[in-house]
Amino acid sequence: MIPDRLIATLRDARSVVALTGAGVSAESGVPTFRDRMEGHWAKFDPMQLATPEAFAADPEMVTQWYDWRRRKCLDCAPNPGHIALAELEELLNARGGRFTLLTQNVDRLHHRAGSRNVVELHGSIHTWRCTESGREVEPGPEPFTEHPMKSEWGGLLRPGVVWFGEALPPAALDAAFEAMESCDFFLSIGTSAVVHPAAGLIQLARACDAKTVEINRDPTPITSMVDWSISGLSGEILPVLLKKMGP
Repeated sequence: MIPDRLIATLRDARSVVALTGAGVSAESGVPTFRDRMEGHWAKFDPMQLATPEAFAADPEMVTQWYDWRRRKCLDCAPNPGHIALAELEELLNARGGRFTLLTQNVDRLHHRAGSRNVVELHGSIHTWRCTESGREVEPGPEPFTEHPMKSEWGGLLRPGVVWFGEALPPAALDAAFEAMESCDFFLSIGTSAVVHPAAGLIQLARACDAKTVEINRDPTPITSMVDWSISGLSGEILPVLLKKMGP
């Protein structure tokens, strides 16, 4: 399933960058935007709720939906793929290398699995930001008591995620591009490779002569571009890859 040449190349890599998408979290039970929503939310289109315009028009409904999603994420646990990536980071660091995890996911399951050098390209659903001051808070696990939540700085609290139509956080973009400059091994894991600018990272990797791997259930627009494409679940493939890496 995993070519020996891939393992040998990864062993020799000094700067590894992994990009993870919704497919990784879906294996933990986190609902994706492509999944049919359940219960009360089954009649809503998530694409219509995840916008600044939706929050401006109906902050109560959007806050209720994101609070529901936030608690769904808290109910989920890191899967073997998350854990393998955290252990790969530890292994590479012990060998004097560098590992950067770029994620499009907002659930922080990578953090809970033990990953340290994580760049959240699309923000976090567990961080909420005041619409007036821009200051951030991290609510506890309990359901919100009001919708929308009001901040102590006079504004409303909105989820700290990147909505459709919004730019990615400049600091996250800078960190991603800085990691790509020295990247010599790039993994694209569980992402559809259609959402930019993350989808364009494969081009940066190729420009740096980095070796590239895709791990995904289905073919994507970058499948024909990578050095190795492995079809399957990240939670099954990554632990095997880690084991083959050796101590």
